[in-house]
Amino acid sequence: MTTDTIAGENADAVTRSANVYGDEVSGIYDLLYQGRGKDYATEARLIAELVREHAPHAASLLDVACGTGEHLKTLRTMFDHVEGIELSDAMRGQARRKLPGVAVHSGDIRDFDLGRGFDAVCSLFGTVGYMTGGPELDAAVTTMGRHVAPGGVLIVEPWYFRENFVSGHIGDDIVREEGRTVARVARSERIGDVVQVRAHYILADGTGIRNFEHVQVMSLFGRDDYAASFERAGFSATVVELGDLLSGRALLVGVRR
Repeated sequence: MTTDTIAGENADAVTRSANVYGDEVSGIYDLLYQGRGKDYATEARLIAELVREHAPHAASLLDVACGTGEHLKTLRTMFDHVEGIELSDAMRGQARRKLPGVAVHSGDIRDFDLGRGFDAVCSLFGTVGYMTGGPELDAAVTTMGRHVAPGGVLIVEPWYFRENFVSGHIGDDIVREEGRTVARVARSERIGDVVQVRAHYILADGTGIRNFEHVQVMSLFGRDDYAASFERAGFSATVVELGDLLSGRALLVGVRR
């Protein structure tokens, strides 16, 4: 797969196939990000604070693209009722095992329908960056917005803003737990508003040593793009800057106009 292909007419198909986490990456996902120091509990508490700031009555929350359920582990202690939705079978299975009694649905951020509303709907960790362009971003925000109950709030963590993304970033990690070590090196390359993130993994455990590659294709949107999508969905969005907490990213907090 080349960057020319990604930038060309097959971008949609490549994005959809590359971005759904399978067994290999899902199996080391928690180890990798916890080893990096990602503080899911602190992030979840921040989400709850923002929800209550804008919707003090909030008792229910939906986490869209909830991954392995790490944010929900804390959020379930802060709301009377929480649910999750996740496209990846492998990640959804992990979330369900961690969260007995919590409904974790199969669904796509672009078009899911749970048939009910929630006082708060959130989508974290840059999932909207997987949208292939403005129409898909609109679809995702509109779909999530339909699940926000009257007086509720929509919180979205964007991927990096178009205005401040730097191409060519190289990331590396080595994380360890008893009986297992994972090394990861990744490089991002930007072509227009499309970014290819190519990562190579080496995993050593009791079964031996193996390596694999995972390529993700992301879209860059500007602050105005996000604001316009929220407006079209019936929300006014405020950008909340958080410094280093979310790897330099921000949060979009939407309330109905």
